[in-house]
Amino acid sequence: MTALEENELGQPADTGPPAAPVPAIGGGAPAPAPDPAPRAVRGPRQTARPLSPGRAFSLGICLLGVFLLGFAVYLFGLSGVQEARSQSTLYTRLKNELAAGTAPTGSTAPGSPVAVLNAPSIGMSDLVVVEGTSPEELTLGPGLLRNTPLPGQDGVSVIYGRRATFGAPFANLTSLRKGDIIRVTTGQGTSSYQVAAFGSSARTVQDPSANRLILLTAGSATVPAYYSYVDADMLSKAKSGPGILAAIYSDEAALSSDGGALVLTALWAIALAMISIAGTIAAMRWSPPLAYLCVAPVALAVLWNLYENLAALLPNVY
Repeated sequence: MTALEENELGQPADTGPPAAPVPAIGGGAPAPAPDPAPRAVRGPRQTARPLSPGRAFSLGICLLGVFLLGFAVYLFGLSGVQEARSQSTLYTRLKNELAAGTAPTGSTAPGSPVAVLNAPSIGMSDLVVVEGTSPEELTLGPGLLRNTPLPGQDGVSVIYGRRATFGAPFANLTSLRKGDIIRVTTGQGTSSYQVAAFGSSARTVQDPSANRLILLTAGSATVPAYYSYVDADMLSKAKSGPGILAAIYSDEAALSSDGGALVLTALWAIALAMISIAGTIAAMRWSPPLAYLCVAPVALAVLWNLYENLAALLPNVY
């Protein structure tokens, strides 16, 4: 019977020669064919689990805590690095101006270096004093109140400095004692002052000396509710000044803050909130690590600007 006839009878037809049996070892019945190797079974593909609303809320609370901690780190740590860098740049600039005889001897642009302050008894060395006492100027270092003459000139010169933030240049100001010497170098030379008294916003010093130097800072490094200052009398010969003093704004007075920074603070806060919401939604819908990686650089830039404006809302001598 042919293969075609077998198909017509409903029997399967041969598709090829039969597989040769595997000969048995040592004769006898052939050995069975080996089973094929089992295939590795793959489990379901693992994907990042999206955030649930509860986890997202908990994460938001944690981020708020991180935000507040970060602001403290900025105020009492990173701001000091920022101030030290500014001081280094300003010192080089003023040193070159003193050598060239072009250092200012009167009112100049706010933030410009005008003097170098030294008080060896408390380790105050080569502090660059800038023009102006607004919160922005005092992030650079001590500032000269613009409606007072330069140190060394006729009259009462007033210099503000921060007590706790941005390098805290006046942190040890209250450690001065009567009789300690303070030296200030300007474009007109070096002048010497001797500490005579100590005062505060609650107790004003009555000093009859016409030529004096006042160094002022926050009265407390914890709660800057008042200010304290050192009153020093001039020992060297007074130099003449331009005679015309600039007017000051409200944010340049002691314990003042920058009211204009409030609007910028609100705008940066809104920007940070929008970025946080966008990052949270992205983390809930897609992969959290990828979402955070994309959002982090933008969030850090916005956060830095927000911290700067928040610091401007604090008292200028804090």
